[in-house]
Amino acid sequence: MTSPHRPIRHVYFLLTAWWISGITFPGYTADFVSAGVSAIQAARGVLTRLLPDKTGQFVFEMIPPDNGRDAFEIESRDGRIVLRGNNGVAMCSALNWYLKYHGHADVTWNGTQINLPDPLPGVETKIRRITPHQYRYFFNYCCFGYSLPWWDWAQWERMIDWLALNGYNMPLAVTGQEAIWQKVLRELGLTEKAVTDFLAGPPYLPFGWMGCLDGWGGPLPQGWIDAHLDLQKKILARERELGMTPVLQGFTGHVPPAIQEKFPGAKLHKIRWIEWETFFVDPLDPLFQHVGKLYLDIQTKEVGTDHLYAADTFIEMSPPSNDPAFLRDMGRALSETMTAADPQALWVMQGWIFYNNAKFWQPPQSRAFLGGVPNDRMILLDLFCDVAPVWNKTEAFYGKPWIWCILPSFGNTVRLSGPLAKINGDLWAAMKDPQRGRLSGIGIIHEGLDYNPVVFDLMSEMIWRSGPVNLDEWISQYAIRRYGRPVPEAREAWPLLLKTAYSGTFGNSLLITRPSPGRESNPDWPYDRATFEKAWDQLLQCADALGNIDTYRYDLANVTRQALANLSRNLHAKILAAYLAKDAKTLEAASREWVELIQDLDELLASRPEFLLGAWLEDAKRWGTNDLDKRRCEWNARNVLTLWGNRQSSLHDYAGREWSGLLSGFYLPRWQLFFDRLRQSLEEDKPLDEAPLNADLQQLEEQWTHQTEAFPAVPRGDTVKIARKLFKKYHEKTYEPD
Repeated sequence: MTSPHRPIRHVYFLLTAWWISGITFPGYTADFVSAGVSAIQAARGVLTRLLPDKTGQFVFEMIPPDNGRDAFEIESRDGRIVLRGNNGVAMCSALNWYLKYHGHADVTWNGTQINLPDPLPGVETKIRRITPHQYRYFFNYCCFGYSLPWWDWAQWERMIDWLALNGYNMPLAVTGQEAIWQKVLRELGLTEKAVTDFLAGPPYLPFGWMGCLDGWGGPLPQGWIDAHLDLQKKILARERELGMTPVLQGFTGHVPPAIQEKFPGAKLHKIRWIEWETFFVDPLDPLFQHVGKLYLDIQTKEVGTDHLYAADTFIEMSPPSNDPAFLRDMGRALSETMTAADPQALWVMQGWIFYNNAKFWQPPQSRAFLGGVPNDRMILLDLFCDVAPVWNKTEAFYGKPWIWCILPSFGNTVRLSGPLAKINGDLWAAMKDPQRGRLSGIGIIHEGLDYNPVVFDLMSEMIWRSGPVNLDEWISQYAIRRYGRPVPEAREAWPLLLKTAYSGTFGNSLLITRPSPGRESNPDWPYDRATFEKAWDQLLQCADALGNIDTYRYDLANVTRQALANLSRNLHAKILAAYLAKDAKTLEAASREWVELIQDLDELLASRPEFLLGAWLEDAKRWGTNDLDKRRCEWNARNVLTLWGNRQSSLHDYAGREWSGLLSGFYLPRWQLFFDRLRQSLEEDKPLDEAPLNADLQQLEEQWTHQTEAFPAVPRGDTVKIARKLFKKYHEKTYEPD
């Protein structure tokens, strides 16, 4: 396409000249040249934001795709690094591959390390990689509630850069849907009150888009609605210029109850999710297609379309009938509503329903529902393939294209966890399975951005590999690029972490659970705790060599946190055993240890920006333009992490976090109240009555959600010093037998 010796500025001007003049070259169309100009500009923007002082050392060039698949190339030329790709995502992936495997760099939202030598390392032999995956999906709806609700453009810009660097081309993009719905409902003639009552508070909006609830956490200020429509337009513009195909929201049938007043003859179904009731228009009612087409028409007018629409009707609720004929008609109606507004529409649906509600979705029901949709009009996301795949229970979704996904985070809770070996093996086993059907891609469908960068790194590498890695070698190399250089103790630590925390999917800490004397207390842990503590020891021994490196400080904080969280299981068992034995002295001592453990964890996590309640709350409050709006945003931010719903909500603690500020400000008072009741029970020699205890805990929790005290929003304290102190204090206890 270009002279192999021209730097980027010459490539750009040549492409522009060819495009304007209409000159053609064999194998290259005007559209290709035009796309090349845009793609190179987009990729160069990512480079400039990531390495502003090294932009002149890289050259971007366009190449065609390889049999319809994205491809990239890397080589050295005239002292520069040449990065080629067929679009912005491919070129950025070439940049990231070079940084990882030649620059020993690591770019994540859990620490970043880019300490490149000058001059840059050369590439001896040209690298060429072709992705075997047509679709590379990213984001779960819930992530927009548990991690992203308060983000501004600067935060989104960094995220989109990361998506491009790692090869993702199919991100869910549902920011700003509240503005679309406001316009739709006004067009339908609903009152402003009906519109306001329908739209949920910021972290609950994605649950509204999935049809789970109405209005909880609202009302939304008009300023929020307008600002987030503008934000969505920026997000989509950037994703599109990089060559991504964003997945927009589709119509699910979920409507405000007030729609009955405007359309009294319409057939509606009342559906219950947890403690919320919502209304769905029957897919066979003419109102369904009327509202659905209006919705897509208005959305397209506002933000354009890439013809991919996410719609998850009855995501965790049962449809009103299990009759296969009804379900087939329902699937057909949902699909035809999309194609009525957009003949090129592709319905993107989460396969979660077939796992979460397997009792309802037996083979006749699932086959009928999916059978109502033409195979080329739908893509299924198999969310939980790292733990419980569905494709092998549904005959590969009965002929539909589908995407192999992992679900590494629930509620964005903080835990070291991730089945790296299963990710490495099961994906490729599925791709070779003769029963795989139309397996067309991979994806990460995380409920939060999570705290395990190694999981995201391995899964993202699968985009550009053609088979599994040697996991032992890969984790050893990961330790080098994570910290920028080889350190023997770090290379000792990571294989131990692979054998323990990253050997499977593990649950949350007891520290963030609501206290109860009846809670099962099992001190056993699903991996060898002594091996994990050795990894902690080895990592801490790297402090003199790596103590100033951001990625190391993050990992040290997180591994130290997990070591103490593991210890809490033993301590919890000790507390309950002392209570049952009526041993007041041991109970008092163990309770003090528990309080100290929480206080120590809070101090440790205060040293890292990823674990600060204050940052979350300040991000929330900045979206309010007056005191009332700021307080409403703060209540939403506090409530979703704690009660989730009202004080009796069964979802309480679902999105709990081991965060500084939350540990000391919310969980600690809760445990102190619990310990007071245990002591009182022993003193009075009366069984602890759980009903008033739970009522008082719920009252305490609800009061906390309405408080407005500020928490530090920037890190304080030295992670390494604190970790050393905690290791000295706790490491012998962590080795105690269960």
